[in-house]
Amino acid sequence: MSRSDFIPQWQLRAAFSSAMSDMYRAEVPAYGTLIDIVEHSNATTAGTSAAFRKLLDHDGGLERISAERHGAIRLGTAQELSWMARLFAVFGMYPVGYYDLGPSGIPVHSTAFRPITAEELNKNPFRVFTSLLRLDAIEDEALRQRAQEILDKRQIFSQTLRAKIIAAEAGGGLTQQEMPHFITEAVHVFRWHAQALVDQPTYHALHDAHRLIADVVSFKGPHINHLTPRALDIDAVQGAMQARDLPAKAVIEGPPRRNCPILLRQTSFHALNEPIEFTDGAHGGHTARFGEIEQRGIALTPKGRALYDSCLAEARAAQGDYRANLADAFARFPDTWSAVLDEGLGYFYNNDVTRPVIYEDFLPVSAAGIFKSNLGQGESPESASMGSQSVFESALGRSVLDPFALYAAAAAVNDSE
Repeated sequence: MSRSDFIPQWQLRAAFSSAMSDMYRAEVPAYGTLIDIVEHSNATTAGTSAAFRKLLDHDGGLERISAERHGAIRLGTAQELSWMARLFAVFGMYPVGYYDLGPSGIPVHSTAFRPITAEELNKNPFRVFTSLLRLDAIEDEALRQRAQEILDKRQIFSQTLRAKIIAAEAGGGLTQQEMPHFITEAVHVFRWHAQALVDQPTYHALHDAHRLIADVVSFKGPHINHLTPRALDIDAVQGAMQARDLPAKAVIEGPPRRNCPILLRQTSFHALNEPIEFTDGAHGGHTARFGEIEQRGIALTPKGRALYDSCLAEARAAQGDYRANLADAFARFPDTWSAVLDEGLGYFYNNDVTRPVIYEDFLPVSAAGIFKSNLGQGESPESASMGSQSVFESALGRSVLDPFALYAAAAAVNDSE
């Protein structure tokens, strides 16, 4: 079979992303409401702002923005992570960056599977933020052992899907005939299962250790816990969510509103409480899946990221109104494209201030803030020890890619023709 028979990876990714979105819309109707709000807001913003239209011309256009999604999943074992990496590679999604959420009290470490070239990102930028549970966060040795036994027994990938992944790896891709069944099998991995793997007492013991531990260990698979559309104006979408009675977060995570957006801003509506059935026949509820939106800005250089981190730390340490503190702290960060370029704080294609390189990754503090708001308040920063990139990469089966290197390479490409 020749390579010309294979479907391009971006088309596979687009079909996979669309199927995931359809599944999640059916399972979480409020997600459909959120998509409607974002699409209406984006069309309005693009239609009234010449600056946004100009940026969109260099960022895949409104068509890319409308199709853009990221999802998030939580895995329990190294084997699950290794197979997930192989699955995502079929779709042209590779692990970029290492995120340790332990210091924020979330017992996971993570990476983001995504396309890695500007061309592939502009054709379809589907990303999945993928976390691996750290069972050492469970202090009770007997409970930790019980959780490990449960995870060791479960298989989140069917034998059929594993065989199809191996065949795609060996053959070098998927054909048009192979794609539909492959995507159907893949999407099934991420479905919600209301039947738990544990009895009610075990669930409550895991829940008491940490809500996220219960979410990972108690179920048949890594149900996708949110899909996130990209907004051009997240503040407008936040207001529209509240007007539609979606239970939105009060504070948008990330930097404050700026003339020149940087990195990533995120908000969400709170997680649903969904009925579940335990193995002992008892019934209860579980809170995990929610709706999230994001607004993406320019990718920052290491110098720019250091300044961002300093501003954020200042705002978080200050007393009083957080939003006011955030605005005050970020007054130190230049808010014109020319200053961002001149001071070496952000990446631009060919050093052109009209063409910022969009940030394609995530922020651990923002991710932790979203997780906490949907897991419940009161998690202690000391509730999980720090992770290890080498341990994570050993489980993954490969090294994660350096996002700064990817942005620098993208900025250096002369794509003006």
